Amino acid sequence: MSEKINKIPIAKPWTGEAEAAAASRPILSGWVTQGPEVEAFEQEFAELVGAKYACAVSNCTTALHLALLAAGVQTGDEVITVSHSYIATANSIRYCGATPVFVDIEPHTYNINPTLIESVISDRTRAILVVHQMGMPCDLKAIIDIARQYNLPVIEDAACAIGSEILWDGQWEKIGKPHGDIACFSFHPRKVITTGDGGMITTNNPEWDQQFRLWRQHGMSVPDTVRHGAKQVIFESYPMLGYNYRMTDIQAAVGREQLKRLPEIIERRRFLAERYQQMLADVPGLKLPTEPAWAKSNWQSFCVRLPEGIDQLQVMQAMLDAGVSTRRGIMCAHREPAYSHEKWSCGIEQKDCGCQKESCDQLRESEQAQQECILLPLFHQMTEKDQDYISRIFETNIRKL
Repeated sequence: MSEKINKIPIAKPWTGEAEAAAASRPILSGWVTQGPEVEAFEQEFAELVGAKYACAVSNCTTALHLALLAAGVQTGDEVITVSHSYIATANSIRYCGATPVFVDIEPHTYNINPTLIESVISDRTRAILVVHQMGMPCDLKAIIDIARQYNLPVIEDAACAIGSEILWDGQWEKIGKPHGDIACFSFHPRKVITTGDGGMITTNNPEWDQQFRLWRQHGMSVPDTVRHGAKQVIFESYPMLGYNYRMTDIQAAVGREQLKRLPEIIERRRFLAERYQQMLADVPGLKLPTEPAWAKSNWQSFCVRLPEGIDQLQVMQAMLDAGVSTRRGIMCAHREPAYSHEKWSCGIEQKDCGCQKESCDQLRESEQAQQECILLPLFHQMTEKDQDYISRIFETNIRKL
């Protein structure tokens, strides 16, 4: 008799009555857009990660866009980053009219390879945009050392990295402090905590923080909260081109409850990640994720690299047939149809690169990771029975294929 088990999703946000009650506060108050709940969420988030300032926005893509604008990125500039990331990373650079210069990844951490950065710095480089992929911190110290030599700002795409930590000057510190210049977070439901959607920008630069707050609300000179509490009539002005990148108070209220859950969520994810490591350690040819000694991941995703010769699609389909959802390795922006006509570079003149359609000789590790890796389910509510089943089904199919 076959084992009976409900379908297991790749991820599932942990929300409940506390979030529902929190959302009712702004709903019942009548102030549902950016307001007092957003302000409180920002303060609590900044305190959590150790940043001087935190600015809430509509999502991480808009956070990245504003971060790049604050760093002075504009049309004709170049920004060094990775192709091996969700497409929003590269898109945010294109929103500024700049060109993403893609650098390959390290094969074990799936993060940007710091040893490749310096070779692609040019007189058009305006910033380095790094990604803490799947919650695993990248080698910030090596990257920042290079950036400071060339007077380049470092922006951290920390979309997946809330709660992740890095060993910095002998102390464990949260990603988002920031250790570079600006860090950007996502609260999409696939992330460790969620507000439905939403983002946060952290920085220690007061001028940049003030700029974010103007830009996110159409460049309006007077915030709604100030105008609402004023004893005299105030007419706002719009001295600059801005955007509608606000977070709602409903989202922020939910986010404040999610922050309370974060320590327990991280503890559970680290426990489940360690169980995966133990259960899958003996699968022939399987490569498990590596956590450097100076990093503590939040394990937003658990990524495994398939044994040589094993077909990714076949494994994923077999898992789905058994009721287990998976995802393929992280996408590569340069392989997506949009970037067949959007500007990008690998730092080498096209005539010398040897690139073909949807393939680049300089980004082999990125492409192989996309083709050879699978993300297994990992979320707070996943039971050990669920995980035992996932591991057993996965190993059975690997051995069979």
